[in-house]
Amino acid sequence: MADTEVCSVVSDFIDFLNASPTAFHAVDEAKKRLQKVGYEQVVEREDWKLEAGKRYFLTRNHSTIVAFAIVFYPLIFCMLKYVVGNGFHIVGAHTDSPCLKLKPVSEVKRAGYLAVGVQTYGGGLWHTWFDRDLTVAGRAMIREEKGGSVSYSHRLVRIEEPIMRVPTLASHLDRGVNDGFKVNTQSHLLPVLATSVKVELNKEFAENGLAEKTTNKSRHHAFLLQMIANKLRCQPDQICDFELQACDTQPSIVANAAKEFIFPEGLTIFACRALIDATSSDNDLENESGVRMVALFDHEEVGSNSAEGAGSLAMLDALSRITYSFTSASKMLAKAIQRSFLVSADMAHALHPNYMEKHEESHQPKLHRGLVIKHNANQRYATNAVTSFIFREIAVKHNLPIQDFVVRNDMPCGSTISPILASGVGICTVDVGAPQLSMHSIREMCAVDDVKHSYEHFKAFFHKSSQLDTKISVDT
Repeated sequence: MADTEVCSVVSDFIDFLNASPTAFHAVDEAKKRLQKVGYEQVVEREDWKLEAGKRYFLTRNHSTIVAFAIVFYPLIFCMLKYVVGNGFHIVGAHTDSPCLKLKPVSEVKRAGYLAVGVQTYGGGLWHTWFDRDLTVAGRAMIREEKGGSVSYSHRLVRIEEPIMRVPTLASHLDRGVNDGFKVNTQSHLLPVLATSVKVELNKEFAENGLAEKTTNKSRHHAFLLQMIANKLRCQPDQICDFELQACDTQPSIVANAAKEFIFPEGLTIFACRALIDATSSDNDLENESGVRMVALFDHEEVGSNSAEGAGSLAMLDALSRITYSFTSASKMLAKAIQRSFLVSADMAHALHPNYMEKHEESHQPKLHRGLVIKHNANQRYATNAVTSFIFREIAVKHNLPIQDFVVRNDMPCGSTISPILASGVGICTVDVGAPQLSMHSIREMCAVDDVKHSYEHFKAFFHKSSQLDTKISVDT
């Protein structure tokens, strides 16, 4: 990959991250990028009329997105092109990350402060959220009236400037803090929005009758609701409900002395960019015998058990509706699934220079050394010998670095969407991840080189997996 292309991929990666503070925004950004290159949206609650040679995407809850490209040629023209029953070649990832989500009743008043009630989402490193310049982002349900009729719309919202902060306690008041800082997530993680005095004296809110009042009906601070309404260009009473989370206002950047690291990171954009670039022209699909797909799910950080999570029917529904758009033969879906391959793309634990004892001696992934194949005998990862070989062989053929990881026997192992999809759909799966430090911190850390390696590996997977699959024999 040329230096200019590397810069383009990294710059594109940073732009995507900075546009995606929440799962809703990540899906919205992916949707815009797909539409820009000709992908058409299909809606699950409507009938589909898929056409050969076109590219499509669907969203579910606007926090999960599935995009796919298919080329269809009748057998009389070419035996090597896609026919119904051929496999799906999928890169799967997730759109969510650990965060603090606003409670249904977020209004909290303590000692003259206006605080925001939040609940923890996922397994975050919560001590990293202290003393950060925070804001809120997410989606809101808005009531709109036009011509005497009322409708309700889902709209994304993001306040860019820092509006709240979780302050730490001074060391003078907690002399043992450096011996072990323990966070009580109920009482210590309340972001401070403002002081009651300043809000009451604020002329703009006082003039609008929005000064803070204690009522049984109050769910959120009027001060916060007004800021959200201003961003949405509506009135506060038009906001019926919302799903908001606290977000760091510091943008993702390329940093460190050698400009070699990125803070923070994620694999959603790698998968999306690789699919776009692997399906941007007819020539990209001329040797494809399967369907190229990216599936980005919400709620991975909390187990995937939701209508839009990997544990739902979202993946199987997509595979089914694509297959049955071209045939009514029920056996074809099962046939296609057995010919399919999923790359579960998450992150991997890089060797930490200050905690080297946390890694198994022979499995120490390092930054700059490429994607990591993740293994676990207890099926916390779905990798097996066949799937790891396929992904490794693609690396060999494209001169890409590759690494391996297993967790120490005396430590618990995390998991991903892969066991859920492998068992729920029956699809062959490999678990991979880009090496990173500070996993689940508010500011994670990965390497610029691994952005390049991940993009190249996923793109190569889309181009070569169909050909490689025909050379492998297992259940014969």
